[in-house]
Amino acid sequence: MIFGDVSLDIGDDAVATVEIHRPPHNYFDQALLRSLAEAYATVDARSDCRAIVLCAEGKSFCAGAQLARPSAQSDGPSTLYAEAARLFESAMPVVAAVQGAAIGGGLGLACAADFRVACPEARFAANFARLGFHHGFALTVTLPLIVGQQAALDLLYTGRRIGGEEAARLGLCDRLVDPASVRDAAHALATEIAGSAPLAVRAIRATMRRDLVAGVRDAMANEAAEQERLRTTNDFVEGVRATAERRPPRFEGR
Repeated sequence: MIFGDVSLDIGDDAVATVEIHRPPHNYFDQALLRSLAEAYATVDARSDCRAIVLCAEGKSFCAGAQLARPSAQSDGPSTLYAEAARLFESAMPVVAAVQGAAIGGGLGLACAADFRVACPEARFAANFARLGFHHGFALTVTLPLIVGQQAALDLLYTGRRIGGEEAARLGLCDRLVDPASVRDAAHALATEIAGSAPLAVRAIRATMRRDLVAGVRDAMANEAAEQERLRTTNDFVEGVRATAERRPPRFEGR
């Protein structure tokens, strides 16, 4: 099944593979997030599916929104996050196969999953502050839950990029394997989950994530407001320009 730039394949082992097809970096926009949400909703409605593997074609898992493109201005944060919130509402356990970079909103997408399988070569960054921007995609909620408050502050304040090994030490990825095995390992974990009683797994997941959806929606509303405010600053313009020119930004605080 095809949903825009997203494909859905349902295996005989009750595991659904949802794959993003925007190589090499799989930047997202409103249309892509809507396609992912529709794929997740389709899986939720099927009795022959018990877990999802989220993966991506190309070099990167997801490099977030391409802020330098004009379309990024029309796909504002509130519009994007209305679709992103639907991913958190899915009832199905999700294992993300992170074969490359998960940057900015792409890190948020990876953190929306229940588990992340990666390799040492994978890269993770909440690089928003290096763009003169506020973080988004509910990282306010998900990142501290996954790595702890202090590690989350470190990653958010510095915007630094970390590799798979440090991500594993922080708990940001749950399995660390060689690059060629990332997708297979993610599928193996999803298959193991699918082997448990499906009603029990869904009930456990609903209990464990009971406050998450409401928290995510509240966080995204605040994140979107801050992003809209900071879009008008000179620092944001400089951050995006510096990234495009591959040079250190020169921020002035205005």
